[in-house]
Amino acid sequence: MARTKHTSASPAPGAGTVFALRAIGLVLAARWIFSMSQMGYLSSLRAMTSSPWACVNLVLLFLLIFVPGARARADRPLHPLPQWLRQALRFLALLSFGFAVFSVGLFTWQAGWRRAVHALGESNGWLAVAPALYAVVMWICRPRALWRTNIAARRFAIGRYAISLDPLTRTAVVWAESRKLGQYDARELSVKWPPSGDAVYAVPAPSLAPARRRGWRGLLPNRPKMELLWDSPAAAGHNRTTVFRAPLVTEGDRSAARALDSTLRQVNAGAPPVPLITFDGGRVA
Repeated sequence: MARTKHTSASPAPGAGTVFALRAIGLVLAARWIFSMSQMGYLSSLRAMTSSPWACVNLVLLFLLIFVPGARARADRPLHPLPQWLRQALRFLALLSFGFAVFSVGLFTWQAGWRRAVHALGESNGWLAVAPALYAVVMWICRPRALWRTNIAARRFAIGRYAISLDPLTRTAVVWAESRKLGQYDARELSVKWPPSGDAVYAVPAPSLAPARRRGWRGLLPNRPKMELLWDSPAAAGHNRTTVFRAPLVTEGDRSAARALDSTLRQVNAGAPPVPLITFDGGRVA
């Protein structure tokens, strides 16, 4: 008897990101076509050829709809887009968002709030929806790690950096977003905490021990930063090299950093890999 193939109902990791970007691109393209039909296609095309912002939006629409090079992969659940596409979308969306906010703000300042509210109603809220869509694109393409922290699988995410440890071969692979920084011997890696932080179990929040800073820098939050150091006696010129430096913004980053430090200490001590104390079922949000 022929066996029936069972297909999984769950989508591939990262497919939702690609779907969301394409949906935003189609919505923007549909609005463009609707606006061109009201103004006239010929006059709209003439105006677009002389407008650099129209060219920027056309390139953004092309990248959003076709997403060239995007592929959902299980080993990169949070990075289905290639790095160049992610950076291009973030940059173009930032330009479009700035131009849209500037245009709406200038119109509101010149025409007044009443005419601005009237124009918002006539456009069915598009004057507010368009900047929001550009902001969503920037948020989707924000810098982030390859995966979320999974302590049981020895995968850690701190900021935009991702670390994968193999307890059998005692090797560690470090990624900055989707770019591989290198592969290291885990016994030569160590975590350096902020000067006021406890080595393993306590990393102070920024509000507990704020450092005094003068000038405009004093307005910025003082976030403690951890460093991943590589100390290789065999590699000349690489003694005590900083692999990356990342601020500990969220509790998830601090928990992942503590778990990474604990795992590296076990590897450096030569102890066999043992199950770690997991947080939230082995995952750190």
